[in-house]
Amino acid sequence: MFYNFLFPQYCRDRVISLLILALRVFFGILFFSHGLDKMINFNELSYTYPSVLGFGSYMTLMVSIFCEFACSLFLIVGLLVRITVIPMIASMAVAFFDIHDGMFPAGELSLIYMILFVILYITGPGRYSVDYLIDMKFQRDKKASEGVK
Repeated sequence: MFYNFLFPQYCRDRVISLLILALRVFFGILFFSHGLDKMINFNELSYTYPSVLGFGSYMTLMVSIFCEFACSLFLIVGLLVRITVIPMIASMAVAFFDIHDGMFPAGELSLIYMILFVILYITGPGRYSVDYLIDMKFQRDKKASEGVK
């Protein structure tokens, strides 16, 4: 069951997979740039960054950088996409509902990211991803081990 969650078999058509790849790469790079900006300006932001859920400014900034910088890299290459987008969805939900109070236009970008990450969670990484390569290796190993029996 967990295997099917990580490596979904649907949405592997070439055209759909190309669309998913384009979304992953384009929005992954955009999201990465937000994290990179936070890393570059870390010293200034660590004192002024909004404190969320009682974590304090420093810890909230660290979690934001993890979500926007590290998770974006995993998303771009398509590695553990369904696990990777969970903190990204949570981060954007907090940004939209807590930081921006669910208001437009201030929270519009965080809502767009959140919806996109939910869509990627549902579809999975597609055919052009590291997850797909891992799945193919598992499938080959499974067939090989069944052939030995």
